[in-house]
Amino acid sequence: MCVPVTLLTATGFTILELVREQTGTAGFLVGLGLALLPVPPLMAAFRWLGRAAPAPWRQLMFCFGWGACTAALIAILANSFATEWIAAATTDPFDADRFGSVAIAPVVEESAKAAALLLVFAFRRRQFTGPADGFVLAGFTATGFACTENVLYLGNAFEEDLAKGTGVLDSVTAATFFVRAVLSPFAHPLFTVLTGLGFGMAAVGAGRVRGAGPPLLGLGLAMGLHALWNGSSHFGEYGFYAVYGCVMVPAFALLLGLAVRIRRHRLRAVAAELSVYARAGWLGPAEVPALASMPARSLARALARRSGGRPAARAVSRYAADAAALALLRRHTRQSAAPDREFAVRERELLDRLWLRRATAGPVLARAAVLEELLPPWYDPLAGPHTPQPPQATREPLATLPSQAFARPPAPTTPAQAPTPTPSATAVPSPRTPALSASVRP
Repeated sequence: MCVPVTLLTATGFTILELVREQTGTAGFLVGLGLALLPVPPLMAAFRWLGRAAPAPWRQLMFCFGWGACTAALIAILANSFATEWIAAATTDPFDADRFGSVAIAPVVEESAKAAALLLVFAFRRRQFTGPADGFVLAGFTATGFACTENVLYLGNAFEEDLAKGTGVLDSVTAATFFVRAVLSPFAHPLFTVLTGLGFGMAAVGAGRVRGAGPPLLGLGLAMGLHALWNGSSHFGEYGFYAVYGCVMVPAFALLLGLAVRIRRHRLRAVAAELSVYARAGWLGPAEVPALASMPARSLARALARRSGGRPAARAVSRYAADAAALALLRRHTRQSAAPDREFAVRERELLDRLWLRRATAGPVLARAAVLEELLPPWYDPLAGPHTPQPPQATREPLATLPSQAFARPPAPTTPAQAPTPTPSATAVPSPRTPALSASVRP
């Protein structure tokens, strides 16, 4: 952990000083303030995509820091060197700038951003459970890179306005901000997401799909789209608008639809895989539909916060995250061509963590499933893992029953102290072998 932090810190101070030298102190401060405005919405959008099985914040911040510091430093140094070398070789600065922006910058910048994904893929392989993880990590990396790049462009524009005494409405700063932060804040994320999808496909694929093919294909597409975007200003008076309207907007809409589909597919996978653990007694039958529904998760956190405060709400969030991680771990192992030797250890670790928080999270998740109409209205979430039956004449309505979801939950117990449930199934079938740790009852 010390090496990445040291690297990001060193490159961060270096890139900040380089940008400040190019823009001046005033331009740097103005550019930084304006460049930060689109960052929270972009991060929230990518975080929304990954909420079904959220990645650790440290990993997301590493990707953001790599894009903002390390990748930006590599890009600014490599692009400057290449442009100066081409200008000296051709004695035409204009052609050198144009060639550098179209041919050099896309290759350098996309490769620098892809390095963050490669590091996570190589050293945190289990965090890559599918295309959604590549989507989110690539989005955070590109958002950081775009932020630093916007500081440079906006800072230079502000210095130009100061030198010319331009007004606010007709200033270069306002035009630059409109193009980069309003019209196309998604440009860099759009490019890098293609690489992230390639890494995600390689993580869950089999045979040739597991090799370097998908990441390299995604990287090539990212470079090509980036080159087209950079070259749009050289395609004539309306070249920029043509590329923006005919390529960038449709590509953004396509990836947005793909993101929604990936999110839904991941939630369906959570429901399918967790049902196996529910039959073995590790989860309540009413918890599974709640864990596969983001509105139900949010409602469960609200119910827990009302009864037990923020600690209870955090316990529900961690319970949902661990349950989703368990489901995706099982799906990944079941679909993998080769057996995962760490599956049993990781599975048992997640099951133990779930069991520790089940007393807090289970009742509110079951209650949320009923309130969100994921279960029949006559289902009693407090009656335990039985098969629900339609209400009888002597059955008390659910609305009049006392709800433990609104009471302070009992302190969680350890798996050794917890009572053994009476599951409807005797074992959880292994993805590859007849018996794994999931077959051990809690």
